[in-house]
Amino acid sequence: MTILHLATPDDAEAIATFATDSFSRTFGHIYDPADLAAFLATWNPPERVRAQIAASDHDIGLVRDPAGAILGYIKMGPVDFDLPADQPTDDAVELHQLYVAEAAQGTGVAAALMDWGIAWARQRASILYLSVFTENARAQAFYRRYGFYDVGRNEFRVGNHIDEDRFYRLDL
Repeated sequence: MTILHLATPDDAEAIATFATDSFSRTFGHIYDPADLAAFLATWNPPERVRAQIAASDHDIGLVRDPAGAILGYIKMGPVDFDLPADQPTDDAVELHQLYVAEAAQGTGVAAALMDWGIAWARQRASILYLSVFTENARAQAFYRRYGFYDVGRNEFRVGNHIDEDRFYRLDL
């Protein structure tokens, strides 16, 4: 495993492709193909990834294999969803995405990314939020091992399909 490093604008295309492939492989079977295609076209295009990399309030950590292929990434930034009313947002940041290549799952890539993400968050806030699909039990168990806990319901829209996600919180 190559050391985790910060993404640069040159990484935007590869991150966007990796994100689209990971999302499609993991969740694509849930959605109508037209809904999935429309969602993916606007969800994480290279231009958006490049803008987030350039923004001072976002960072993307990457782990690559020795050949340069992305094994996983984590995107950190400000909270950009509506949390339940009882959840503070003034001293909070969000883990927007954490994806690991199927072949790298169980190898420590996710832990390396999460450790980096929590350290990133601790430098900026006292609360870290994320949103996780209710049917992704593996991800939920992973987050709970780090001390995250469920604080409410979130709707995640893919075209006309609405999934139920859960907001998770970690007090830093």
